[in-house]
Amino acid sequence: MIGMGEPITQQVAAPVGARVQRRTMVVLVLSQIVGTVGVGITPSIGILLAGQVTHSDTLAGPARAAGTLGAALLGLPLGTLAAARGRRVALSLGWAIAAVGGALLVLAAQADLVVPLFLGLLLIGSGAAVSLQSRFAATDLAEPHHQGRSLSLIVWVGTIGSMLGPNLGVPGQFLGDRIGLNVYAAAFLIATVCLAVASLLIWMLLRPDPLLVRQRSAGLPSTDHPRAGAPRRGRLRAVSTELRVNSIARFAVIAILTAQFVMVAVMTATPLHLVNQGGSISIVGITISLHIVGMYALAPAVGFLCDRLGARITIGAGIGILAVALALATWQSDRTGWVIASVILLGLGWAFVNVAGSTLFSSVVSDSTRAAAQGGVDTLANLAGAVAAFGSGPLLLLGGFGGLAVISLLLLVPLTLLTVLTPRAPRD
Repeated sequence: MIGMGEPITQQVAAPVGARVQRRTMVVLVLSQIVGTVGVGITPSIGILLAGQVTHSDTLAGPARAAGTLGAALLGLPLGTLAAARGRRVALSLGWAIAAVGGALLVLAAQADLVVPLFLGLLLIGSGAAVSLQSRFAATDLAEPHHQGRSLSLIVWVGTIGSMLGPNLGVPGQFLGDRIGLNVYAAAFLIATVCLAVASLLIWMLLRPDPLLVRQRSAGLPSTDHPRAGAPRRGRLRAVSTELRVNSIARFAVIAILTAQFVMVAVMTATPLHLVNQGGSISIVGITISLHIVGMYALAPAVGFLCDRLGARITIGAGIGILAVALALATWQSDRTGWVIASVILLGLGWAFVNVAGSTLFSSVVSDSTRAAAQGGVDTLANLAGAVAAFGSGPLLLLGGFGGLAVISLLLLVPLTLLTVLTPRAPRD
């Protein structure tokens, strides 16, 4: 199974494959920008809305985590759907589910309703799931030496939405004053429209479906019909079997999960730590924004390095950057400037490991389990993030910010050993 993805990609007729890949990238870029604007509202305005509607710190915490949980719960089903029906159906449905979640949040904000709040945040998490799966769709027909570049471009354009989404409050205030909605409801109305547009872009324009083209070129059964292909349980068993026998794919998954856990654990605690140190809300906002820049701004450069140097070297570089970031957080936890520097490096290290790990996984996983396996990886990554988010608070109370950084640093040790010991992939 190892390395099956690369020769199969090469079997697609070069002119046809290149033409479909260019069209695919344009559609994915447009939908990613628009869709992530809708998803990007959740970490800022969504958090504020959770506090306003629940009027309870006990309920607000689970409400804020509902989006991450929704992404985790929907990642694998959407990946399995992609395996059965293609990228177009799965990605379009995922954005549409997120749009339904946004509409429920308009209702929750305007009428102060708790149940639509939880359900809306859960469903809008579907947008995060398909945003992640879009990066894998970019590699379906990419040339082997351009997979990292294609994947990282989709990651990078998500920066636009991630930066615009948290600022929908300003246009929300403008719109709300004219149509009679409060600022939160109007902001989520804009987000809902963005998510619906992303769904329509995929449904109308992602033709031909890149995954179906890849599968046909590999001689696999057509998945255009809902009954075609292996049943869902068979696909899940195949994914599980592949991860057991494919050591390189397993290494890629462990790299993605480790980076996600470490990044989320530290970043969830950072705002609380900065406030406890006397930092203002403005400092917290600037810190989070700089962290996001670190995560996404250099993604194309990381993809280029991955294509040129190989995934293992890029992952190793990411581990080194994460280690420096966590060392700074440990030794300089009482100095705001150094904490900000550490979270910028934390985002950059995450980008190195995530982009390289995702590219490596796409290049070695077999085509028969490709889409379902990718959805499973995203589900595991979101679950790792949810566990890290829940656990960072107690760890911060017990050991302080420095103690949390030390624990995170220790988690990098097994990944470092795996990076050295795992057999080289064909592309490396």
